[in-house]
Amino acid sequence: MARYDFDLFTIGGGSGGVASSRRAGSYGARVGLCEDRDLGGTCVHRGCVPKKLLVYGSHFHEDFQDAAGYGWTVQEPTFDWARLRDAKDKELARLGGVYARLLRDSGVTVVEGRGRLVDPHTVEVAGKRYTAERILVATGSRPYLPPEVTGIEHALTSDDALSFPSLPKRLAIVGGGYIGVELAGVFHGLGSKVTVIIRGPTVLGGFDGDVRAVLTEEMRKKGIELLVDTFIRDIEKRADGGVSLLTKAGETVEADAVLYATGRVPNTGGVGLEEVGVKLDPRGAVMVDEWSRTSVENIYAVGDVTDRLNLTPVAIAEGRALAETLFHDNPMKMDHTNVPSAVFSQPPVACVGLSELEARERHGQVDVYVANFKAMKHTLSGRNERTMMKLVVERTSNKVLGCHMVGADAPEIIQGLAVAVKCGATKAQFDATVGIHPTAAEEFVTMRDKRPDPEVTLAADRGHDAGVTGTH
Repeated sequence: MARYDFDLFTIGGGSGGVASSRRAGSYGARVGLCEDRDLGGTCVHRGCVPKKLLVYGSHFHEDFQDAAGYGWTVQEPTFDWARLRDAKDKELARLGGVYARLLRDSGVTVVEGRGRLVDPHTVEVAGKRYTAERILVATGSRPYLPPEVTGIEHALTSDDALSFPSLPKRLAIVGGGYIGVELAGVFHGLGSKVTVIIRGPTVLGGFDGDVRAVLTEEMRKKGIELLVDTFIRDIEKRADGGVSLLTKAGETVEADAVLYATGRVPNTGGVGLEEVGVKLDPRGAVMVDEWSRTSVENIYAVGDVTDRLNLTPVAIAEGRALAETLFHDNPMKMDHTNVPSAVFSQPPVACVGLSELEARERHGQVDVYVANFKAMKHTLSGRNERTMMKLVVERTSNKVLGCHMVGADAPEIIQGLAVAVKCGATKAQFDATVGIHPTAAEEFVTMRDKRPDPEVTLAADRGHDAGVTGTH
């Protein structure tokens, strides 16, 4: 008889947990998985997927405007938030069903409820206990609300904003990281008056300095109000249902709703991790080694709960690598270097590799190439939007260390360049590549002029990195 109920029991049905469980099940392992919300987790239900659908919907107002420059007459459009929200929810429900079927087809037993570790081999879910030889923690992360702000209970998170009962006419967003700039673009595009409040001088702290500067300017040009170097002291609920934000400088911001996008924290509360000896870092993240093993030999963790590189494809890759290692005699480690990422702001941002500041600090002398131009589409649309592309190159080896872009289709373009960067391509190889004309992407293989790199730029970058909130 088997010593345990399962070979692997996974706590959390998000991207990492599902990926690992499915692959382990496909190799014949007896796998159980518990989830207390929706299969698919944050990415499918409260993150990447619904956000991208709303980005698509919000961009139509500019498309209608741009059409006039190409000879089209478009009648005054109207927007129905409820129709878009409900269509989005219908698609998310469909995806939840797909995830359930994929797990079932892989032989995974799904248990509804939040899991709690009783001992290193036992998980309790909804009052019932399950034993497993190995346990995987994949509980993800949750939005962070700073408790020091008086009235923070009146603030909403990204979970709430994706399903507003009605579209707010005035929306205040605190935080200028991924979530803040993405939702600012969404709700501005759908017709809300959006004010973004950040602690530093630019959005997207932690990104390349040119990326931050260009996106900040483009957001302003679109009509999004940005309050920089601003701290919120308290939030007051108004009798009419709106909110009033008081800054530490004594100024007020009035809005119908306030969304806090000041990062996310590992979702480790109530899982019983410390009680069974699993070590957490000061932020509450599960500490793991290069094999995703925790301080308890048979307990593993992947995804945002480890706070390594919090991206959905990374969680999936970590989960699959773990299943290969444990159940397919194929030891694999997730390589966290040169992982591309995108921000679906408007215009979007994408990058792979090192920023200019990181490259100079790690490699010393680097060459920087920058292109800043109006995309061909806007020569007739009349829109005053700029595209920025940047290459960071190690001077001695000629190796491309980083590619950065702000502009239409940036995520699609950088995904292709990520292969080149991962393979260690040189600037000479970029130069030898024939561009596709006319495209924006061809600029990445035609940049020839190096940009001067005064020290003042690096000093400014360090200031930006230290001051912007909401970088997760």
